[in-house]
Amino acid sequence: MSGAAQLLARWSALPRWTRVVCGGVISIALTLAIAASIALHPSRATLFPTPLHPEQLAEVEERLAEWNVAFMPASDNVTVDAGRRNDLLLRLSLAGVPHSHLSSTGEALAAIGVLTPQAVIDAQTRAGLAGDIEAGLRGIDGVDDARVIVAPAKPAEFADDTAHDASASVRLHLRTGAMLPRQAIAGIRAFVAASVPQLEPARVTVLDDRGLALGDDAAKTDDAADLQRSLQSALDAAFGDGAAIVRVRVEYEPARTAQHDVRRTPVGIAAIAQTRRTETYDGGGKRYRRLEEGLDRGSETVESVAQVPAGALKRLSAAVFVDQGRALDLAKVRALASATLGFDSRRGDALAVEAVDFHRAAVTRKDGWWLLYGAIAPLAPALIVAIGLVACVRIAVPPVVALAQGIIERAALERASKAAAGFPPARVRTMLEQEPPYAAAAIISALPAATATAVLELYPPHEREAIVHRMQRPHTPLLSDAQELLRRHV
Repeated sequence: MSGAAQLLARWSALPRWTRVVCGGVISIALTLAIAASIALHPSRATLFPTPLHPEQLAEVEERLAEWNVAFMPASDNVTVDAGRRNDLLLRLSLAGVPHSHLSSTGEALAAIGVLTPQAVIDAQTRAGLAGDIEAGLRGIDGVDDARVIVAPAKPAEFADDTAHDASASVRLHLRTGAMLPRQAIAGIRAFVAASVPQLEPARVTVLDDRGLALGDDAAKTDDAADLQRSLQSALDAAFGDGAAIVRVRVEYEPARTAQHDVRRTPVGIAAIAQTRRTETYDGGGKRYRRLEEGLDRGSETVESVAQVPAGALKRLSAAVFVDQGRALDLAKVRALASATLGFDSRRGDALAVEAVDFHRAAVTRKDGWWLLYGAIAPLAPALIVAIGLVACVRIAVPPVVALAQGIIERAALERASKAAAGFPPARVRTMLEQEPPYAAAAIISALPAATATAVLELYPPHEREAIVHRMQRPHTPLLSDAQELLRRHV
């Protein structure tokens, strides 16, 4: 016989009241477990009130996975813990996620019909083209979002019309701390120019959030932030992080200037020009004579005009603060900074390198108790609930078991009393031969008075005294006979 069959057979062999009580206890335990699971399981809610587009949904899922947030994806939304919904919406909003949906050319031209005016078709085409370009610019490293305005070329249809070349304006929203190199800006211009017919890269204007033009031909010199970042990274790589602090300031020419230079080169080895001056004086004749002769052997003349545009580098100033506690060689630091910045004393550049005592805040050391607290604190709610459930079970199980045993015993005694009521006293005495005094007292008490007296007479004096003593046990005046109370309710 298998184990399941044996358990089933043992269960069937138990008394009916035992099975009823055990079933009730199991039902109560299952109900408590289900209630605890429902109370501990967080409720779910959709994160956004409106459906998301596919690219927005992918962006949100990527960010939630990066934050290690549990979620359930859907076709147009995500489901998260309802208690964290507001917090996640705030974090996504601060991160700029998701970006606004961009209408592609296909979406922009989907609503155009046969009777749509040509002006509307042109406007929708420009909007779709701008959306395609913006979607492409979002994938560039360092670019968070972009806005593009396209002005297509306009030919001169009549004699008095003026033709306009195609142009485009691009506004970039960069990520925090990101800076685009000039090669990337040139690539953006080429990308936009290649997306619009008859558009030259020179007619693409690129702006940042500050309204400053990026990649201007008038500002081809290195920016102060680029120089500072370059020198800081070089010092960190050479001497370690935190060994030096770098600050760079760059001054540019405020206006456009021109420099005119004329150079004459002699034809041969002799000088270009020679002047001879002769003076004579005759005192007797009172005469003075001055003779001046000049000789020009010819030369090659080179004339150059240099135009210095506005925004050219005028002066560079840099300060390097070195940690005095590391005892670094200031001469080596100065040489490294000069080479990295392109220091030029003739231009009036200034470079200061000084060793100073860095201020460092005291770091609070965390011992093992802090680590233990950090591990236990997240599990505290679950531990409290588990301890409470165990305590409730420990408190509730003994009374329930005692009540169940009492009910089972009373049921057995009642069945025995009913069975013994139809037997003669001698037969009842034989049935109660192996029963303890309290069980015999309970059964004899349920018999008719004449039968109970006859049965008691069959017991020896000492056993009869013990049974009668238990039959006459006093009850508390606050509670009626327990047997009668159970009998009425059972």
